[in-house]
Amino acid sequence: MQFPDQAGRHLTYCLNVHPAESWAECFDAIRTHTLAVRNRVCPDNSFGLGLRLSAQAADELSDPETLDTFRTFLNEQNLYVFTVNAFPFGRFHGGHVKERVYQPDWTTDARRDYTMRVADVLAALLPEGVQGSISTVPGAYKLLIRAERDQQVMAEHLMDTVAHLAAIHRNSGREIHLGLEPEPACFIETTEECVSFFNEMLLAHGRTHLCGLIGVDPNEAEQLIRRHLGVCIDTCHAALQFEECATVIERYRAEGIRISKVQLSAALEALNTESARMALRSFDEPVYLHQVHAQCADGRLLLWNDLPDALAALPRQPMAETVRVHYHVPLFWEGAAPLKSTARLLDPPLWKQLAKGVCSHLEIETYTFDVLPEALKAGTIDDSIVREYEWVMARLG
Repeated sequence: MQFPDQAGRHLTYCLNVHPAESWAECFDAIRTHTLAVRNRVCPDNSFGLGLRLSAQAADELSDPETLDTFRTFLNEQNLYVFTVNAFPFGRFHGGHVKERVYQPDWTTDARRDYTMRVADVLAALLPEGVQGSISTVPGAYKLLIRAERDQQVMAEHLMDTVAHLAAIHRNSGREIHLGLEPEPACFIETTEECVSFFNEMLLAHGRTHLCGLIGVDPNEAEQLIRRHLGVCIDTCHAALQFEECATVIERYRAEGIRISKVQLSAALEALNTESARMALRSFDEPVYLHQVHAQCADGRLLLWNDLPDALAALPRQPMAETVRVHYHVPLFWEGAAPLKSTARLLDPPLWKQLAKGVCSHLEIETYTFDVLPEALKAGTIDDSIVREYEWVMARLG
């Protein structure tokens, strides 16, 4: 949905909450769930979609006849597309995902080519005058990046994509930006790691690559990078790093790094107590990776790549005080002792920044509905999504 203000803000929910790998499955989820949500949230206004396209779905939707059919459907139903989650390349529901969600990563041609294909689809769907955003893997899984050449290759593939987005803009007038989404256990985890990669690799090695690729001078190359490449801030991920979102936004703005999209989400939080650790065991499930960060009294962070590892180690880490788990919980859930939610950290300074339009693309992203403990499910999946919209809209005004 688009807010009736001068900031040009758009709000959606990410369709990655619905199990769908093929385009037929995606389309069915829109007709079955998204229309039902729209009818309860804003039945009389246009409703924005946050697509999630796997590589398979992107290929299938690239077919001209399939695209035309979908465009007709969008017009008939007063829907529009403005953002795509192109983070998960392959399967995202109903099986072991874990570290596979980062593959293929930005060291590969496959990630670049898939992202370009998604951009082509988005350009064909964007309404006139509306920018498009795509969120993506923050480089790679951190353990797989061992040499500077790995970083250079990632920068080159990202610059290839920037060149493709610049060509779309030049030829069609559709402006699309790609947002690297910092995430725990990835090459880019923190705000400072993102700033460093942007300044030291993208604006150095990457800019040179772009100049040679499309024949522009360094100043023009930098302008294209800043227009078409930025960051997707996931508020759950920021909470895992114990970063304040309002401060994160100001840091990126100070560096001139585009905030492509803000994903509104919340993580689990608890104190390092026996009762809390017992309660967290109900969130240990086999599909997704649930990274854990624990903050010590002196500010240090202890890190584990998955919840079972943390649960085994925390009893022997008395210095660890506050524990946060990468497990997206519904925004409206206020917690149940001894567990809490980081949704309370989405505070007035953040909502004021978003109201001013520091980022025009906002996306509710709680993809874990299928694996949530029953106590956290608010009725059907549609009911839960509607309650998240109500929670966000009350704060955005």
